[in-house]
Amino acid sequence: MGDKVEKEHSTLHTITLNIQSPASHNQMLGQRISHPASTNFDQDFEIPAAKRRKRVGSSESLSLLQKEEEEWYGGSPEPVSRPNEIRDSEAESEDEDEGGVPHSSQTELESALPPVKTDKEAIAEYEATRAAEAGLDFKDRLGQRKWVQGKSSIYVDAFFLALETVLDEESHLFDEAETAVFQQWKDLSYEGQYLYVRLFLRKTAAWHRINRLKYYGDIADLNTAVDELLQVHSLPAATVTERIAPGEAEPPEDTVLGESFTFADSSTDHIDTLEEASSLLLLEELKTLAKEAKVPGKNKRELLQALRKTSQHQGGLGWSGLKRSDTEESVKSEKSVDGNEETGLSSGLGTNRDSHFVRKILAITGPCIRLSSAVLKLFERVHLVFYRSIEWTEKSLTTIILARISRRNFPEYIVSRSNNIFPSRSALLEFEASIRTQFAVDTILEFNGTVTKDGLQKVKCIFEEVYPRWLTILADEQRKEDRVYESGEGAYLRRFSPAWVYTRIVHKGTSVLGRFKEHKREHQLLCELLDQHLFHAARRGAWYQRRALLEEHYMHALSPHEGRDEEAQKKHWKQIALRTCEDGLQDRDCHLIYHHDLQKRIAKLERQLNIPKRLQHDFGHVRLAKPLERHVQGTRVEKPRPPSRNNNARRGSSGGGTGDAAGTSRRGAKTIWLDPLEDDGECSVEAMCLSFYRSQGWKGYHSEGGIIRTLFGYLFADVLFTYVPNVFQTAFQTCPLDLHTDAFYPSRFSEIHARLNAVSNGEGVGILKRVYETEKEKQTCVVGVDWGFELADLVEIVECFAGEALSTVCKVMAQEYGQRGGGIPDLFLWDKGRGEVMFAEVKSENDRLSDTQRLWIDVLSGAGVKVELCNAVAKEVVLR
Repeated sequence: MGDKVEKEHSTLHTITLNIQSPASHNQMLGQRISHPASTNFDQDFEIPAAKRRKRVGSSESLSLLQKEEEEWYGGSPEPVSRPNEIRDSEAESEDEDEGGVPHSSQTELESALPPVKTDKEAIAEYEATRAAEAGLDFKDRLGQRKWVQGKSSIYVDAFFLALETVLDEESHLFDEAETAVFQQWKDLSYEGQYLYVRLFLRKTAAWHRINRLKYYGDIADLNTAVDELLQVHSLPAATVTERIAPGEAEPPEDTVLGESFTFADSSTDHIDTLEEASSLLLLEELKTLAKEAKVPGKNKRELLQALRKTSQHQGGLGWSGLKRSDTEESVKSEKSVDGNEETGLSSGLGTNRDSHFVRKILAITGPCIRLSSAVLKLFERVHLVFYRSIEWTEKSLTTIILARISRRNFPEYIVSRSNNIFPSRSALLEFEASIRTQFAVDTILEFNGTVTKDGLQKVKCIFEEVYPRWLTILADEQRKEDRVYESGEGAYLRRFSPAWVYTRIVHKGTSVLGRFKEHKREHQLLCELLDQHLFHAARRGAWYQRRALLEEHYMHALSPHEGRDEEAQKKHWKQIALRTCEDGLQDRDCHLIYHHDLQKRIAKLERQLNIPKRLQHDFGHVRLAKPLERHVQGTRVEKPRPPSRNNNARRGSSGGGTGDAAGTSRRGAKTIWLDPLEDDGECSVEAMCLSFYRSQGWKGYHSEGGIIRTLFGYLFADVLFTYVPNVFQTAFQTCPLDLHTDAFYPSRFSEIHARLNAVSNGEGVGILKRVYETEKEKQTCVVGVDWGFELADLVEIVECFAGEALSTVCKVMAQEYGQRGGGIPDLFLWDKGRGEVMFAEVKSENDRLSDTQRLWIDVLSGAGVKVELCNAVAKEVVLR
């Protein structure tokens, strides 16, 4: 039901300057946020509305054009869930740490590793393994699974593993100064290393109050460890590297090493503004300070605003004469901020009270530290190279070790860790810079509400800078594909080429050109994007659709008529649009999910061009059948509500803000129903509806895609682990690293289509039984496979599934495994007697289908699979 909301580990942070988007690309693009009057928003610039409103008297063609324009400019392939939108499941993720911050996705490495326990208990369990520690280095500890508290840690060893692996295999990416930093880190004491790594895994840009660091179990002397991180180290001169970074004039200052460095910064040397100091206060501490300063405010935000306003506008009232007898640390803080122990005020601030409040805050907090930015960015670069991913989490750091020492059976495949992912240091630095440029574009288009004309102009300028470099790298990558790489070898590596990022920026640039009505240039770019097959294959369907729209509606007025009159010119370009749609259907890299819209446009264009019926395309074999609406009556159970209304509200909002989803009450809690087939036992709404179908002779599971993922794992097990360079970095993976990317399908095109043909020809049962016989007993870790499903059930399902329909579903999974795991209808049903399978989406009366759910319904209906929308209706409500 919809896209399942997951929880994000509070330590999530991304490499370099790539802050993780709330969801897949363009998640917030087009979400309208009202501007206050004070912003003087430039309303004279035409921006498409977030929703299409059909005007009275407007023609159908104009309405369709408006809808398509809005989908291109502001649409998102995976929009944020709305109220009354059906969620994938009522279940909430329990993966939550102390911070309780939700997260939306796993990194590619985490997705490829088995689901091992990675919580504190699991780590403590492994580290508590008793062993003689003396003389073991981190490699020995990994091999023998031996840690001793206070002497070694899985966190430090994981950090060492990443650093040592990168330096052994790809040291050419780092210069002499950076290598010196690595050596200084190795020379730190264990406690210094442990403190650095634990801070590295937290909110690394933030200050940390030393008296609140709770690592005393592993650090006997915290102050000594802190002092070690604050020690100044000199560096040799940095190597001058040719810098190519279109869209970025200079690298951010905090990413460049100087003549010396520290592993951490001290508050006594760096905190000198009220803005920075006030962020360290807890709410109760802030209230106390605000009360003393006589500033109003009901919450932390209001109190901070009032405090800063007071600091900026009120003059000093003899604060310099005040004496404090606080801790020794606070006195040191006061000296560092003032630079003048006698007056207590910095000369630069004069009579401004900012300095006084900074001193007061540091007296409350005590000394603080944060990791030095340049060194932090350097270690993030190491992790980028090690994990082959631009994002990683604390779990990335520990999961690979926990998987390594767990008792699991993994498939047999060839481990191939290439050391040429970045051919040179300059290539790595350009890739980092491209990520920062991409983030700047996303910030303008996605994270700041409705985009202004100035914002669009900035994006256009960035695009113009990137475009020539994109063409250059594109030609170079095509040369390597033609002459250097073996078949499929470069597909995953190209994700780490700046051209991969630049292609996305060019894609964004096309929509900006459309906003400025520069449709001729937009059409040219779409042609260039479609002429290349190396980057972002998953977007090709959208490019074909947009290009055909421009050709149908705009290009006739922007191109030479060449002797044709107006009507002949329009007809000429509609014929070109028709050929574009046909090219899209014939393009093997155009994903199946776009075929339906291209087919609809072909049918429309053929009618407009008055093409004879006998010459028109016949898409009857994929004509979509409208899902059957079914109402299932049941008995709903109401539980007494807790007395606290505020607590109820909080529980209602904790489910991700999806509102009245199927099976949920208005406050977001699960609804409870009675199962008539289980002696009226309490159950979920999906289980109640499943019992109804069972009473009608169907067998089934409430699996929400679990059956489909299991079938795909069985039928494509050998294809998943076919040798492809660079996608098996460790021996402990459940799938190749590229499975969740658009590189998986083209890299194995021949193998995938051979298997699809076999499934279509009815060979699925034989393939399934062979995999079951060889892997079931070992419980081999294969992505998506649930060994709990009975073989007899799986065989019946494949036998009831029409071969072509099952092949179509598997093709969608192969093309977009990462994007289409959600949205599959809740219930999977089959009837051996009828030889039929069916999917059912459970929903309540006011629910709406999400875009992902509609897509799956279209795919299943187009493949001839029956789909029902099952409305749960309470014929009776009982109190328990």
